[in-house]
Amino acid sequence: MHFRPCIDIHNGKVKQIVGGSLKDQGDFAKENFVSEMDAGFYANLYQQKELKGGHIILLNGKDSPYYEATKKQALLALQTYPQGLQIGGGITPENAEEYLEAGAEKVIVTSYVFQDGQVNFENLEKLKKTVGKEHLVLDLSCRKKEDQYWIVTNRWQNFTQVALTTENIDLFKEYASEFLIHAVDVEGKAQGIEEQVVSILEKEMKDLSVTYAGGVRSMEDLKTLYRLGKGKIDVTVGSALDIFGGTLVFEDVVGIRNW
Repeated sequence: MHFRPCIDIHNGKVKQIVGGSLKDQGDFAKENFVSEMDAGFYANLYQQKELKGGHIILLNGKDSPYYEATKKQALLALQTYPQGLQIGGGITPENAEEYLEAGAEKVIVTSYVFQDGQVNFENLEKLKKTVGKEHLVLDLSCRKKEDQYWIVTNRWQNFTQVALTTENIDLFKEYASEFLIHAVDVEGKAQGIEEQVVSILEKEMKDLSVTYAGGVRSMEDLKTLYRLGKGKIDVTVGSALDIFGGTLVFEDVVGIRNW
């Protein structure tokens, strides 16, 4: 298990938010933390700690008046730590190469692939052809409804009709080199991980690179994730970290790479 750091950018600021609160209308999000530092500061910190495969997420839509400020921060992070970070948020074949050329290790995609509640395989094929499987991460972030976890899109606001199942994950393996899964219902709440989501992911860990995010609040949570995922599932920690106003010591979390 490796720690994958994050840089979430909303309204031109590095933030930690409650994931399920994000709304395009009014560019609203319930904030846990708004940093006084820019994205370059965090990218530099992650580079110094030799943390690879972290993700930058743009939390504003392209129609937002804040989008350009958010994108500027994202590009600053990529330039600060080239080939050390992945990027997601509004990725399409038209802009994916721009981010890769700017220094992104990989691009992370959801909404372009999941449209009208279904998988758009034509778009998925186009994206794979444009950037290559090795540079593509599928974001299968999910929320629970009627005892099932469903993939959500458009900055986690809309449910698809595609469930997070081992069968569907297996279907996507030929298109992407890894997966990022936020358990959105607990994202940003630091109230514990979604163990059911971890159990689903563990069943597909034979030859799969997966990063789990959502709800981590303590070293005990990380130990639980390590146990349930048999040490194979990577983890992102946000709001709980002391560098984002939480109580979980950043240096301690960095140390899990030695588990």
